[in-house]
Amino acid sequence: MSKEKNTASHYVDNKEFLKEMNSWKKIVIEAEESGEKRPPVTDYIGECFLKIAEHLSYRPNFINYPYRDEMVGDGIENCLMYCHNFDPEKSKNPFSYFTQIIYYAFLRRIQKEKKQEYVKYRCFEIMDENGVIPEDFKLQIQEKFQTSNNPYANMFKLSETDIENFTPKKKKRKQKKNNTPLDSVFLEDDKSEDSPTE
Repeated sequence: MSKEKNTASHYVDNKEFLKEMNSWKKIVIEAEESGEKRPPVTDYIGECFLKIAEHLSYRPNFINYPYRDEMVGDGIENCLMYCHNFDPEKSKNPFSYFTQIIYYAFLRRIQKEKKQEYVKYRCFEIMDENGVIPEDFKLQIQEKFQTSNNPYANMFKLSETDIENFTPKKKKRKQKKNNTPLDSVFLEDDKSEDSPTE
């Protein structure tokens, strides 16, 4: 008795998706050859992008982010921007191709949001250094995050690695010797004057 995969359990039918992408790509190539504007994707392709993005956002490494909707939106936007690059001759798996695009869109959104959290964190640090933050508010934060050496970082859910990555690095300046050819001549003259004459 052969076991067949139950295709009804998959939220995107890869064969149907490939077929739709093939027919849409033909229309795109015809439009590009005639100098017309690129046609929009079909409703089915758009639904596939939405389903892939939604289901990927439910994975354990993405589900707890409060900006999950923005991640899904970024993923769909990236698919729409780069869907014309899909080549059916090179790949027969549009599902994995667009899943990869959405995955990296999610990672970019997480980095953008962490950078915004870092900006807020630095504002709090600067206000604390300048004595702007009231003492009772500082005590509340320290009580809530008493296990941490850096309560503001925990308040904005930033790790020490995040803070280190977003902190601007100070560039070391190389000291240049500003000696011109004439300087070397004058320096040699000075040395010869200082030396005892015979």
